[in-house]
Amino acid sequence: MKKQNTKVIVVDDHPLVIEGLKSSMGNDAGIEVIACFENATALFTYLKKKTAEVIVLDINLPDMNGVEICEKIVKKYPHIKVLGLSTYNDPSIIRQMVKNGAKGYLLKNVSSKELAAAIHHIHEGQSYFSGEIQKILADSIFENDRIPRLTRREKEILKLVAEGVTTPQIAEQLFISPLTVETHRRNLIQKMGVSNAAQLVKIAVEKKLI
Repeated sequence: MKKQNTKVIVVDDHPLVIEGLKSSMGNDAGIEVIACFENATALFTYLKKKTAEVIVLDINLPDMNGVEICEKIVKKYPHIKVLGLSTYNDPSIIRQMVKNGAKGYLLKNVSSKELAAAIHHIHEGQSYFSGEIQKILADSIFENDRIPRLTRREKEILKLVAEGVTTPQIAEQLFISPLTVETHRRNLIQKMGVSNAAQLVKIAVEKKLI
């Protein structure tokens, strides 16, 4: 009897990335990309009626970050395995993804061959973390009072949040949408391991980030 293909959903906010992933995974005879979405809303609308076996999930999405999406998927659809695929290499985010139920995590510089291998591994009930991710996690264990790595944009927004600037004002000042500002705020809160903006500012001051 012929083995069925692993049914995969891709969630990423960049259409070009989605097309690239579809193309690379399409070369693997055992993987079938059945749907692609650029935001969490579209994904969860789809999952109300249909399902998949593996979801390849980015972290930075417009309406909800990947860490939150992962937690929601695992709680609501425990039969679906989540594989994180992102440019984010911050250990705190990777650990939070694992804590929320992700079975694997890769960076976007991964080869198509390793991506396919990761999908097959987690579909079979195993975990999969690339060598680069394993090294990042191992190295972070020995860092004392580690300061999260922030992007240039995150540093800009953190400074403005600390100054009490509102989301609409930040959006106007940086020429980005309020939704993008909120996404960066959520990512900052996640990276710092806090639960709100006040705690975010407090820890940023303590770590001399602002």
